[in-house]
Amino acid sequence: MSAPDKPKATAPSSRLLYLGVGAAATLVIFGACAFYFATLRVHRDTSDVVAVSVTSKACEPNAMSVLAGDRTFEITNKSDRPVEWEIVDGVMVVAERENIAPAIKETLKVRLAPGTYEVTCGLLSNPRGILVVAPSREADAQPARATTRSFLGPLSEYKFYLDRQSGSALRAAQDLAAAIKAGDLDKSRALYRDGRVSYDRIEPILYRFSDLQNKIDPAPSYFEKGQDDPAFVGYGRIARGLFERRSLEGLSPIADGLVDDLTALNTRLKAMKMTSDVLADSAARFSSLLSRDGLPEENADDHERRLAELDANLDGLGKLVVLLDPVLNTVNQELARKVDVALSDVRAILAKQKASAGQPTSSGGASADRTQLARAFAVLAESLNAVPSAIGIDANGT
Repeated sequence: MSAPDKPKATAPSSRLLYLGVGAAATLVIFGACAFYFATLRVHRDTSDVVAVSVTSKACEPNAMSVLAGDRTFEITNKSDRPVEWEIVDGVMVVAERENIAPAIKETLKVRLAPGTYEVTCGLLSNPRGILVVAPSREADAQPARATTRSFLGPLSEYKFYLDRQSGSALRAAQDLAAAIKAGDLDKSRALYRDGRVSYDRIEPILYRFSDLQNKIDPAPSYFEKGQDDPAFVGYGRIARGLFERRSLEGLSPIADGLVDDLTALNTRLKAMKMTSDVLADSAARFSSLLSRDGLPEENADDHERRLAELDANLDGLGKLVVLLDPVLNTVNQELARKVDVALSDVRAILAKQKASAGQPTSSGGASADRTQLARAFAVLAESLNAVPSAIGIDANGT
């Protein structure tokens, strides 16, 4: 019996072969397209962060263009001193990052409306940059900011508070200028303290007028020669003469300039449009600033005076919290409670340090006190930074 024939292998049809090759090619093309679009997506996401460098002379780039809406800027300090970077609309600061240390990067998130803005670039003597913000669908689709209806009472009261405190600061500055001209050092020192307290109480709002703030109470680090720079004027230059050098020499023109700048500040505050973000945004910004940079140095010669000024700052911040409290309680009672507790903690710690000011303290004890106060301010800042979104307000740059 013969063995059965083995079945012959059937060659695949040419049609199936073509289909297989076509499918493989399609997968390759699809994969390439997916990779391409993924690459585009990554590029688009990273392009949402606008990189800016601040050198000793200017910003790089010094002219920028972005779309309106929520934007993030990454600011790198390429100079050899701490710098600030601000977006300015006329005389109003829209958003800012202060005291960026050399070689450090800071991010700033801000909601921008269409328009043309200026940008400050490190030293006050440096040329300003330009930021052009174009209209966008994103900005058009964003929800409207909270109306001022529920803030009418608080805003009216804060307007009165600003007018009273700024007026007091101006009158004290006028009397200070007269006392300096009369050669009365003791009276000048007392008038300085009185006027400075009134000014410090309205400082939470003054970031909106940075051009005047940088004349009235400038930071020495923002000037090429620090405290010895001719452009370093205002309270800082006067305090150096009155308390460090115990001399009135050269202070008369500085005091006259302070009067002029406080007069201009009074005029602007009276004309300032009070909107719902003034209270929440100012409280959030200023609490963050104090937690980072606003504490007196340990064992400094003017430590007691600086604690008094910080206490006045806290009075101004407390005024904002009191005015915000009724609005916040209607939407988030737990957050309102956290803010109140945090503010009370800061007040208690600061009161204790003021009471012990002037008494002998070890360097370790002074450092611990400053650390404790810094932590308390950080907790307060964290709570206040949550307030704008809780009540439906976008707080730019916090």
